[in-house]
Amino acid sequence: MARKIGAEIAGTFIITLAATSVDVLYYTTHQVDYVSRWLARGFATAAVIYAFSEISGAHVDPAITLGFTLRGVFPARTMVLYWIAQFAGSFAAAALLLAAFGSNVALGASHPGPTIPPVEAAIAEVLLTAIVMLVILTTAKQKAVVGRETALAVGFAVAACGFFAGPISGASMNPARSIAPQMLSGQFGLVWVYAAGPLLGAGLAVVIHSLLCGAPNREEREAAQGK
Repeated sequence: MARKIGAEIAGTFIITLAATSVDVLYYTTHQVDYVSRWLARGFATAAVIYAFSEISGAHVDPAITLGFTLRGVFPARTMVLYWIAQFAGSFAAAALLLAAFGSNVALGASHPGPTIPPVEAAIAEVLLTAIVMLVILTTAKQKAVVGRETALAVGFAVAACGFFAGPISGASMNPARSIAPQMLSGQFGLVWVYAAGPLLGAGLAVVIHSLLCGAPNREEREAAQGK
């Protein structure tokens, strides 16, 4: 369990560091374009899954952990430990970026587009997280693509969601990645958007997946818990 917790801390640290820093650079320099911004997110997600999936399942996202728990392939008591680890990793990354970028770290925190109401952004987060969670659950059910082989599919899903919905909600799909830089930059008013949206989205994906694929199998448990 200590190794699993360590993997979740390290994985969420990498995800938060990559996603937040690339957003800061996107808004403050001309060296990161829109496509590169979302490809970086997708690549980081794929790399973390490759690195840590066999240790902890590489959830690195409280919404994903909730989804696996609701699906019945991950212990509820362990979910809390994973959440603590994920937020520990994300706050460590956000603190490092605060030291590096100062107040500009606020630009790397997820936020709705300039004309997008928070409620609309929350709905977008529900749908985006449902897409990613559904990809994870469906690929996990297939014996040939358990664990590391899901990395490409999930990385593509994360990047694609950013391409079409980044201007709406910032395409977070990960409460830990968003809430840590939001809180450290004093943006408390949007925390509910990036907590409720992804968690509801994960639950929605579990319902859809259960209707499509039936009961969980061994491959899903292995994907959720690692080896």
